[in-house]
Amino acid sequence: MSDEKGLDFARAWVEFPDPADDEQVFRCDLTWLTSRWNCIFGSGCQGIQAGRADDGCCSLGAHFSDEDDEKRVAEHVARLTPEIWQNHDEGTRNGWVAKDEEGSRQTRPFQGSCIFQNRPGFAGGAGCSLHILALREGREPLETKPDVCWQLPIRRTYDWIDRPDDTRVLQVSIGEYDRRGWGPGGHDLHWWCTSATSAHGAGEPVYVSYRAELTELMGKAGYDRLVELCEQRLASQLPLIAPHPADPAT
Repeated sequence: MSDEKGLDFARAWVEFPDPADDEQVFRCDLTWLTSRWNCIFGSGCQGIQAGRADDGCCSLGAHFSDEDDEKRVAEHVARLTPEIWQNHDEGTRNGWVAKDEEGSRQTRPFQGSCIFQNRPGFAGGAGCSLHILALREGREPLETKPDVCWQLPIRRTYDWIDRPDDTRVLQVSIGEYDRRGWGPGGHDLHWWCTSATSAHGAGEPVYVSYRAELTELMGKAGYDRLVELCEQRLASQLPLIAPHPADPAT
């Protein structure tokens, strides 16, 4: 039985100039970024496909954002060994990149999930072998994994805003990657974590636990300003305006 809340609820957004770029502003979802969501892969995650909870959100493989994304991942794949990549022989012999029905390049699905995913019981550790590689080397997983993998469930979008004085500014929105972020097919996912109460029990809010990812997406100056605004929100003595409905306190 799903423990997800609905998609439509009040959110608190804040907009502020990018301290590092006069032609850019950030629009950030404080409801999401101050929520207590955390990844529960392997600890209650129900997976996006029925009957494949162990896949988490890796059942479909990962689409590369561009050629640079694929090239960067390839450099790290070259360091994977059979000890930490269960499908090492298959991936090196028959390839780890595939094309979807529309011709877009992605990590190759193999036996029902991404070829880089180790199954439970594998001696090198269950889950993403690229993630495991990063941890073993003392890196942030965002260095080794495809863009879409390390960004989820943060969603970054861009909009050019035309102002009344005939100037334009690039609005960068940072928010929750909910079911709608996947497009029409998102509504068909078996389960999705950002709206699930079972995934909202972390000790730290998202803006803290995703420090590395948000810094990469916003730049250090932008992230530091976001931290100030999130802390102001949480320090208020008044009841929190527009809290996330999946958080335990709501």
